[in-house]
Amino acid sequence: MKKNITLTINGDDIRFEVDNDDYNKFVNEMQPTSKVAPAQNFLMRTVVADDKDALKKLLELPGAGIDIVGNLVQEYTPALSITVGKSSVPPSE
Repeated sequence: MKKNITLTINGDDIRFEVDNDDYNKFVNEMQPTSKVAPAQNFLMRTVVADDKDALKKLLELPGAGIDIVGNLVQEYTPALSITVGKSSVPPSE
């Protein structure tokens, strides 16, 4: 699934083109002690070329990469309704 997403950040529109490969690579790069670099890499991989310089300036702000990637991922991923049913197998003790 490819999705074109525009985020308005501090009054500027920043456009992204996100697909499953980009998203999966981002998730696979995340480590317990490494979140900023994967977030910034994902943003730079998916930003439209014309908006790359504006995004680079935003990424210089503390915490901006994490805030931006959070909004981008939220917009990209579908809202799922998941209900856990009762297990037919009794729990092991």
